[in-house]
Amino acid sequence: MDVPATGALPGQEDGQPDRHRFDRDRSLRALRARWRTASLASGWRFPSDWALPEVDAVCAAVVKGNRIVAADIADIALAGLGRARAAAGAGLAETLADLAALHAVLADPGAIDGFVTPDVDSTPARLLRVTALAWADVATDQLTNTEVTEPLTGLPTSAYLRTRLAEIYRQSARDERPVADDHVLFVVAMDFSEVAGWPRLTGMILVADALRSVFDGGESVASLGPSTAGALVPKNAGLASQGVALRRALNDRLSVDAQLREVEQPRISAVRLPATHDLACDLLRTLGRG
Repeated sequence: MDVPATGALPGQEDGQPDRHRFDRDRSLRALRARWRTASLASGWRFPSDWALPEVDAVCAAVVKGNRIVAADIADIALAGLGRARAAAGAGLAETLADLAALHAVLADPGAIDGFVTPDVDSTPARLLRVTALAWADVATDQLTNTEVTEPLTGLPTSAYLRTRLAEIYRQSARDERPVADDHVLFVVAMDFSEVAGWPRLTGMILVADALRSVFDGGESVASLGPSTAGALVPKNAGLASQGVALRRALNDRLSVDAQLREVEQPRISAVRLPATHDLACDLLRTLGRG
């Protein structure tokens, strides 16, 4: 029997597609919540960057109708997750531990609270292979062909900002002045942990637009991570007013989307730059995943 485009199961065609969609969405949300709980409990270090659109794609790949089918995770969804984790800065061990958390949740449907015991060694080899190869493709490409611009937001990447910081630290060494005396790093961090799918992508596009609108006089604006962006700004008398303008610009843009209005207010902070370029690079990595 043909299945309608709504995704209804046989026997649900007459007057029940809305109920079926509701059940399926509920199953997706439940699986996502259990997976996140298991992953965080097993050591995922940065809770705010766990939720990615690719997570939702994997959940959709294992939910059939309103049922979770543990044995069926599409390779294309797993590969997308592996690539996304690498692009977001997650290491391979962390990525595979997260995958093991998903497998443990699927293997124990009775653990509705998500408290399971993930074990990478017990995760099927196919899942590990597909995810690891996709992760490695991105990681290798990042080493050999680092892009200057992040494709989603159009902002320069953190690699660009590291290069810009290197120039500033060399200048400060020549002038015998601490970098922190002349520059500050404005950071905007979003918490998308409760947001799935396109609203998350839209949110970061709007954050990038707000940053560009406020810091439009030669400041170095860049994407620091999947939910974080920043601007390297010279210290001047207008620094406080720029912070206020940034808050206003973010509120104006994020309020246009009903789902984004439910997201916690963006965290805006003026971060003091450390004494050396190496420490500044470590700071960018931490901020990008915090």
